[in-house]
Amino acid sequence: MTTTFATVAGLGGALLSSTSSRLTSGFVKSPVIARNPLRQAVAMGNGRITCFERNWLRADYSVIGFGLIGWLAPSSIPAINGKSLTGLFFESIGAELAHFPSPPALTSSFWLWLVTWHLGLFIVLTFGQIGFKGRTEDYF
Repeated sequence: MTTTFATVAGLGGALLSSTSSRLTSGFVKSPVIARNPLRQAVAMGNGRITCFERNWLRADYSVIGFGLIGWLAPSSIPAINGKSLTGLFFESIGAELAHFPSPPALTSSFWLWLVTWHLGLFIVLTFGQIGFKGRTEDYF
């Protein structure tokens, strides 16, 4: 059996041979072997497998307190026909409790105020957590 190597003329008249040659570049890093943290933990013999920190939330109660105050203050401004969002929400709670055993109707304004008030609260708490922890951990 004989093998032949063909030579092919490439662009610009450069000769390209069919034998493979390794090309290197300063822009492409060398291949890296992927390491599985689960196998590393088992190999170390500690038997406990954790993929991220145990206290990943790093909750701080001051964020919850300031976030609640930070949401109650603007939501208590009378901006909706002379009434505040918090006032409308609490009024709708009282109106629904007046006929307690039966649940609120789907067309009740209670659901609108409930979703709007809590959505605003959770947005303020989320941004408060990001800002407070970002500041304490020197992200910005």
